[in-house]
Amino acid sequence: MNDTSGNKIAVVTGAGSGIGRSVALALAEGGWSLAVAGRRPEPLEAMAEAARAARPDAEVLCVRADVSDPQDVAALFAAVGDRYGRLDLLFNNAGTFGPAGVPVEDIAYEAWKQVVDVNLTGAFLCAQAAFRMMKEQDPQGGRIINNGSISAHVPRPNSIAYTATKHAMTGLTKSLSLDGRPYRIACGQIDIGNAATEMTERMQTGILQANGQLAVEPVMDAADVARTVRHMAGLPLEANVQFATVMATTMPYIGRG
Repeated sequence: MNDTSGNKIAVVTGAGSGIGRSVALALAEGGWSLAVAGRRPEPLEAMAEAARAARPDAEVLCVRADVSDPQDVAALFAAVGDRYGRLDLLFNNAGTFGPAGVPVEDIAYEAWKQVVDVNLTGAFLCAQAAFRMMKEQDPQGGRIINNGSISAHVPRPNSIAYTATKHAMTGLTKSLSLDGRPYRIACGQIDIGNAATEMTERMQTGILQANGQLAVEPVMDAADVARTVRHMAGLPLEANVQFATVMATTMPYIGRG
């Protein structure tokens, strides 16, 4: 086990691209030691190289893992225990939107199940493994930050699988927050609206609105999300940001409907 005395240890899922990558880089620059997880090793290694370029002594463990696979999740957290000996933060970020623009009546069971398996079951499996570590380690405790979404509050047209899982994420966050109280485990949620990532490229070319029209929507830099997560992560365990919303200022969310 490496000597990481004085360091904080974080797991970031879905860290190879988008918000996960931005958050992992921000944490690394802030002095955190990382375990980054994703389904493809190459983007993880590229992220690790970027972290070391920004901070040459950055500690980054890359673990190929599909969060919807219980065995992969168990292996991920076992690797964290072997490498670092404890866990201070899980950023539960891995997710998928599923098939875009498919009406409710046309969604295939397999497509529905994939979204639920990644967004909800995957988040649960990672939170459960982190909870176990945080409860059993000495000193006890840690923090879980779940990546919710604006869709945890309001849906987009033809997004029933994604929206249902993100609403469920709010329940997961609340239950973890309550059940973690006796063990100094804090849990919060960041709800993100229109961060500029591969997943939101459609916003900049035109996306279906509730009135049936297509409209280009404003986006924000994913680094703005990363700064917010880093702030939440850096709080003492006696304080918790239960829910935070970070969004492009003029996106059509407030006033929708």
